[in-house]
Amino acid sequence: MSSENQNGTLQTTFQNAVAIVQFGHPASNSFPRELLNRLTAEINSLSRNETVSVIVLQSEGSKTFCSGASFDELLAVENEEQGTEFFSGFAHLLNAMRNCSKIIIGRVQGKAVGGGVGIIATCDYVLATPESAVKLSELAIGIGPFVIEPAVSRKIGKTAMTEMTLAAQNWKSAEWALEKGLFSEIHNSDQLDIEVENFAQKLSSYNPEALFEMKRIIWEGTEQWESILFERAAITGKLVLSDFTKNALTQFKK
Repeated sequence: MSSENQNGTLQTTFQNAVAIVQFGHPASNSFPRELLNRLTAEINSLSRNETVSVIVLQSEGSKTFCSGASFDELLAVENEEQGTEFFSGFAHLLNAMRNCSKIIIGRVQGKAVGGGVGIIATCDYVLATPESAVKLSELAIGIGPFVIEPAVSRKIGKTAMTEMTLAAQNWKSAEWALEKGLFSEIHNSDQLDIEVENFAQKLSSYNPEALFEMKRIIWEGTEQWESILFERAAITGKLVLSDFTKNALTQFKK
């Protein structure tokens, strides 16, 4: 199944009990709200699919896994309601991944920024490449990684999250991400797909009921995300209207 328009692409293919979900966008695999909505709906649909045990989440291309929110849509926000609505897209996606009944494997082939780091942090197991540097650049454009912070802090701890957030201009290496627990494994680019497929197929051969119960245990204690992520979206939705952010986004686009 695939869908494609000016807001990006989304395609799901199946290999035995593994669903491979691939997203893409011409602007460095960034996410306009419409693509976020489609990915969220697909995760929710696969969660209910009894023939699927494991989901592999990946993106198009070779250099960038995900560059986060769409700058064009951020610049187009005119009021707090629109801002909150836009950032709620990431809240819905992260909650869908958290609540999904299937184990989600992240295939990270390149760099990730902002919301892309949040998506990686919400995967249950992540295989990446040495080129997969990560950055939380939100403070540099006048906002902050508020919606994704619970996911990032849960995975790498509050101290490492703070380090990433305050050093907003600095890339963290794939080795750093592996050491902190954001990545589970690192493989050379030419081996990544083989390793992802082998791991996913092996995982999908296990008892589906055991995988489901394990998923529940992995995400114990995150029930507050149902409300806190949307509260954080409101904070970001207000800040994105500031002159600081509008000017910074314009400079970033240039």
